[in-house]
Amino acid sequence: MTELGEAAEAALERLRSYRTGDAPTHGGHVLSYVYDPGSAELDELAARAIRIMQPVNGLDPTTFGSVAAIERDLVRFARDLLGGDEEVVGTITSGGTESCLPAVKTARDLWRAAGGTGTPRLLAPVTVHAAFHKAASYFGLELDLVPVDPLTGAPTADAVIARLGSDVALAVVSAPSYPFATLDPVRPVAAACADAGVPLHVDACIGGLVLPFAEGLPDWDLRVPGVTSLSADLHKYGYAPKGVSVLLHRGADRLRAQYFATTRWPGYPVVNPTMLGSRSAGPAAAAWAIVQALGVDGLGALARTALEATRSLVDTVTEIEGLRVVGTPAGPLFAVAADDSAHPDARVDPHHWADALRGLGWQLQLQPGLVQEDGVRLPHTTHLTVTPVTAQVLPELQDALRAGADLVRGIPQVAPMEAIAALGGDVTAVLDGPLPESLAPLLALVEGLPPERTEQLLIELLARLIEP
Repeated sequence: MTELGEAAEAALERLRSYRTGDAPTHGGHVLSYVYDPGSAELDELAARAIRIMQPVNGLDPTTFGSVAAIERDLVRFARDLLGGDEEVVGTITSGGTESCLPAVKTARDLWRAAGGTGTPRLLAPVTVHAAFHKAASYFGLELDLVPVDPLTGAPTADAVIARLGSDVALAVVSAPSYPFATLDPVRPVAAACADAGVPLHVDACIGGLVLPFAEGLPDWDLRVPGVTSLSADLHKYGYAPKGVSVLLHRGADRLRAQYFATTRWPGYPVVNPTMLGSRSAGPAAAAWAIVQALGVDGLGALARTALEATRSLVDTVTEIEGLRVVGTPAGPLFAVAADDSAHPDARVDPHHWADALRGLGWQLQLQPGLVQEDGVRLPHTTHLTVTPVTAQVLPELQDALRAGADLVRGIPQVAPMEAIAALGGDVTAVLDGPLPESLAPLLALVEGLPPERTEQLLIELLARLIEP
């Protein structure tokens, strides 16, 4: 046991050393990827719940009834919060992507069962989450993306509705979209989908547990007739560890169509509601414990803290010469673009701004521009996700946002050819050596090169990080 103890401690020490290079997950200095409630007590509660469920396999709720009980409680909680009635049922998944994938697969299978032939379409605004690109690729649908307004980041309902047809297996709208925090026009699109017999999914992965507490929004959840499914992540504004999400369906028949089952092998009968077979029960248990401890009132208090901090940050950015906030953010996230109406000497490039802020100790997320099918370019932006802990560092962050802008004001966006020249004309040189300190040139490559080329380079870059 002594030898094991020494080896175990050495392993943990090595793990700690790996973590030293990570971005900080607490404290509010990383404004993407992590969702910090600012409560060590909630973190400890989650850790204790995971420990209780650590050895349990979520594959078989008939053997581990605790899994069924936890999932049933979480689905009921999400259903009630998101306006569903007793007709609404659902499952717990490993995250937002896994909630989106079976929503698409279910719709495709039901479309085929209803007589659909050929290649079905997946209809959505261009701002829909990349998980739906993955779903279309995995399940053989044509992704039909509707352009959005570059100033507001929003699609019009008419533009989406105009593309409805009998070959649309599923339409998707976001509440809100991740790139620009836009609340898509759920109600008019849902009404048109219902008339056309097309199911509508609301991707509320990022907003599902916070928008119920926002004021002045139009209806967007299961209260809207015509919404047939909805996804919401418990590991975002439910503050659970990664990864746990919920996928809700209106009607048991849709949920049954989500399942995969087979008895056509000599092993145990396999019945899976999600993409995974064996799965950890820990994140769901942590989400369950947090929901039980906070309740709707506690979640609402945290949501309102994040929303109020977002309003303050939006006001701060709006006052910074050379920057603008894209559209009207519906939740605790927003995107910042250069203010093209400002004089070039006063303009602030959002990617240089993000790099400057990184140097000041704050990590924001760079987003490339995109030319839509109608030829209209969406601006390159910097994204901020705001959490309750942001309120604790708000004055410090506001000062940094101003200071970062002052450092780069008047410096133009990196041109793709400039970025290529910096690599000696060989874009594959980006694969050599450590990740670059400044990300603006890398995003210029992403925006300027053909998508197939940049995707190939990024795959190679990420793959090399984990190769032995």
